[in-house]
Amino acid sequence: MTHATQTDRRIKHIRSSHPSQDGDGVKIKRLHDFEGGLDPFLMLDELGSEQPDDYIGGFPPHPHRGMQTLTYVIHGGLTHEDHLGHSSTIHAGDAQWMHTGRGMIHSEMPLTDSQGLHAFQLWINLPARDKLSPATYRDIRAQDMPHLEGQAGHLIALGGRWQNASASVDGPLDALAGNAGVADLRLDSGTLSLTQLDDETMLVYAYLGTVKMGEQVVNAGHLAVLEAGDALTLEADGEAGALLLRGTPHREPIAHYGPFVMNTRSELDAAMQAYRDGSLTD
Repeated sequence: MTHATQTDRRIKHIRSSHPSQDGDGVKIKRLHDFEGGLDPFLMLDELGSEQPDDYIGGFPPHPHRGMQTLTYVIHGGLTHEDHLGHSSTIHAGDAQWMHTGRGMIHSEMPLTDSQGLHAFQLWINLPARDKLSPATYRDIRAQDMPHLEGQAGHLIALGGRWQNASASVDGPLDALAGNAGVADLRLDSGTLSLTQLDDETMLVYAYLGTVKMGEQVVNAGHLAVLEAGDALTLEADGEAGALLLRGTPHREPIAHYGPFVMNTRSELDAAMQAYRDGSLTD
């Protein structure tokens, strides 16, 4: 019997996050590409500080249309409220997912713990056919996220299927746009290998320590865009953490302004007018 050989995914290029702020002066590290270079992903924000003044103002009520958001907490917490009546608080290890569709107005207010606040928000683009679909919201608790264990660490599956040579797990978020998969990888001095990763888009964002793929290194605060392949081996010399993102590009035009992501300028104008006249969420 012959066994298909696997091709390790290598780094195509590395992007650095840049300091920014959003909401009521919340300080963040941001990576974004509204030109399709990370398709189906649009933006990744990392919120992290031990100083409450850097984030305590939070994100007062604001609108969205045309994409999904996924918020994941490492330390601290966030309270979500929206126009549909959803109200929930997530803490360390939890996540909240928002399908904004036609329109969502929501707020996110930070909480702190002994280590301050450390969280991520990922924007995933919706395909044109779903941009005016009904808005929905869901939160996921840490205990509902399966772990894929390896000798040097483990992977926490938020969404999508993740597997190694001996096991596979499916994250509870099963309606991510672009068939996206999202996982949190934790390593401690060693390697962890994954298989069946043939998605066209594959990204690795290091947020703690340094992650290596072969001789290539990804430092904290940097995003690696990977070449084609179907396997991934990640290594760390000490404690390290990284978000793994995978998905299928939509290959559609992207028109972006503030909290709205559509396909054309006229659709953006319609979204802004709908927010002004109060019909965004109708």
